[in-house]
Amino acid sequence: MFDWLKRRDPRQQVKKRYESAMREARDIQRRGDIIGFAAKMAEAEAIGAELDAFDRALPGHRHAQPSS
Repeated sequence: MFDWLKRRDPRQQVKKRYESAMREARDIQRRGDIIGFAAKMAEAEAIGAELDAFDRALPGHRHAQPSS
């Protein structure tokens, strides 16, 4: 009920953008637009790289880089 009061997790926002881009890419591919599919997949991969950056930056995360 009070979800709008919670702080937004920036990683979750990026994850939602990634999932949305992947769904759109799937739909574009199903329509037969391979060039559009390739463009949308490139966008999704860029968003995926943002997700990876979040994962590496979070301490204690399984993909976090060890501090030297």
